[in-house]
Amino acid sequence: MVKFLIIRLSSIGDIVLTTPVVRNLKQQVQESEIHYLTKPQYVSILENNPNISKVHSYKPNDKEFLNELRNEVFDYVIDLHKNIRTHFLKNKLGILAFSFDKLNWEKWIMVNFKKNKLPDIHIVDRYLKNLAVFDVRNDQKGLDYFVPIADEINLLSLPYNLPYGYIAIAIGAQHFTKRVPNEKVIEICNNLQTPVILLGGKEDFENAQIIEAQVTTINVYNACGKYNLNQSASLVRQAKVVITGDTGLMHIAAAFKKRIISVWGNTIPEFGMSPYLADANSVIIQEKELSCRPCSKIGFKKCPQKHFKCMQNIDSKRIADFANLLAMKAF
Repeated sequence: MVKFLIIRLSSIGDIVLTTPVVRNLKQQVQESEIHYLTKPQYVSILENNPNISKVHSYKPNDKEFLNELRNEVFDYVIDLHKNIRTHFLKNKLGILAFSFDKLNWEKWIMVNFKKNKLPDIHIVDRYLKNLAVFDVRNDQKGLDYFVPIADEINLLSLPYNLPYGYIAIAIGAQHFTKRVPNEKVIEICNNLQTPVILLGGKEDFENAQIIEAQVTTINVYNACGKYNLNQSASLVRQAKVVITGDTGLMHIAAAFKKRIISVWGNTIPEFGMSPYLADANSVIIQEKELSCRPCSKIGFKKCPQKHFKCMQNIDSKRIADFANLLAMKAF
């Protein structure tokens, strides 16, 4: 038996992007057992994954937690987070560990000098390159997301005519500069021909109410904060099309091979985190001609330039036209 501990502490999309590592290790390394370490709030993303034997909940500065990991007697650590916390943890465990190049220097150059020194390779492929020592190869099956049966949403429980097909729009994001502005979402919805479900957390409920109230052409259902993450993933899986910013739900949609219209604000696909092996009809929307973009490799609470042109310049009618076309092709 070969026991691996994979570490990725956060966040939703980043964890989903590690699932090909989990699957390929489990299926290609004989008699392997995969454990995963993440923060408590993200355990639900992984606990239904059949390739994972056990999910460990990260507890910093906790001796019992460290002893729990030591008692597992892992053979290898695969560190896919690679920061000071995971460095400390690996030192404490004293196990042979493998990591990857986060390209922080190349990203810094891109953000500060707009010089692209980034390799043309997705982060998933960079993860998997580091597993060559185990003779593991990319099976090209993409991302995984497993929704527990208890969290599957019966579409007949939804209002309006949503059970007959809808477009999901993810309006939330961890950082403001990754979020599609309300006025853009309203414009998109008013040009759609298919009902819409708005997805996000409890913090997005009021924004969704504003959007819902100003859309006059189609039915809009505010689902923000009404469902847990796995239930939201179920709604993504059953959507005709998913419109989203650079968010965790974008990567969940990619795991389900959905037709995705991803709208990019301050971040760029060149950072290596575009929808991975999603439906071939998926579309990337971005304002390429701005000299200030990208302004961060992650995001900000507000636009540093105060104009937010990376989102404000986006053609919402174009997004709606793509969505209408993809929705007609979906079934």
